[in-house]
This record gives sequence, C-alpha cells and structure tokens, in this order.
Amino acid sequence: MSRAPFFRGEADSRRRSLIAACAKCLAERGTTGTSVRAICAEAGVSPGLLRHYFDGVEALIAATYRATGDRVAAALAIAVEAAGESPRARLLAYLTANFAPPISDPELLSTWLAFWSLTKSDPRIAALHAEIYHESGRDLEALISAYQPEARETRLAAIALTALVDGLWLELSLGSAVFSADEASSLAERWLDTLLDAR
Repeated sequence: MSRAPFFRGEADSRRRSLIAACAKCLAERGTTGTSVRAICAEAGVSPGLLRHYFDGVEALIAATYRATGDRVAAALAIAVEAAGESPRARLLAYLTANFAPPISDPELLSTWLAFWSLTKSDPRIAALHAEIYHESGRDLEALISAYQPEARETRLAAIALTALVDGLWLELSLGSAVFSADEASSLAERWLDTLLDAR
C-alpha cells in the first residue's frame, strides 16, 4: 500500500509524456502522420505502452485536446490572477494573454489546427471542441459581468471579443503578422471599450 502513490505518480508521468508526444506529432505531422508508432517514437516508449494507458490513438488524441485546452485555460487564469483585483485589468489580462507565450506559439497553433480538422469527422473531438469553447466563453462572460455588472448581452460580447482575439492570435502565431503583440493588445482594449461602451 505504501508504494501506491509512487506508481500513481509514475502512471501520471507516462500519460503526460504520451500526451506531450501526441501534441508534438500533431503539430509537426498533422493528423495523417500521427500514428501509434510516431507517437511512441517521439515519447521513446514501446507501442504497447500507449495501449496500456489509452484505448488507441483516437483516445490519446482526445486526451491531448483536453490537456491542451486545460493548458491554455491555466495560462489565462495565471494572467488574470497576476492582474490584481481590478475587474477591468483582469478582463484585459484575459484577452491580451492570448498574444504572448505560451498561448501565442506556432507549435500550439499547429496542434489546434490538427484538432479543428477532426471536428467534422470525429464526434469525440467535436464534443470536446464544444466543451472547451463553452468553458472559455463562460470564463470570459464572468469577467465581463464582473467589470460591467449592468452589461446586457454578455454572451454576445464574449463572442465578439473572442472573434477579435482569435483573429489577432492566429496572425501572431503564424509569425508573419503586420502588427505587434502590443498593437494587438491595444486593439483588444479599444474594442473592449467600444463594445461595452466604457467611458
């Protein structure tokens, strides 16, 4: 019994290493090149180990999508907490954290693109996509409501802000944007003020 925590920790570590290897394969090879063999070669383990922890490569890809969504959410939460107590500062931190590492990152973009390409063909990935999108929208709505308690249509405001941020994030992550991260942050702030009529 005293050895159980060690084994749980080892299992968690191996699952995380397989998820990291899957994310890397998706970013570098896309969905067609992400196989059990490729993932295990990246992780430096035998194919049997993947099947021990996951019910096939599809299950691992789904777990990787969930883990990637959680990683982005954690980075946003850290940025919000670092912004202090001001509701405006917290909302702006949530928006502008998308324009800096670890979220604005070419490899992360490639991984997201691989996930998105599966949403039409894999019901599990489609469900995860909806879940992750709902969670981020809920978090953004909560920050909008804290900043503007009297604001109406917080859902639509969150959708509009997400659309702006996603477009700017995409261009920055591609690495060929004609604007800087600071300019993207400034645009997000101006759009926020216009959208919520904050004077």
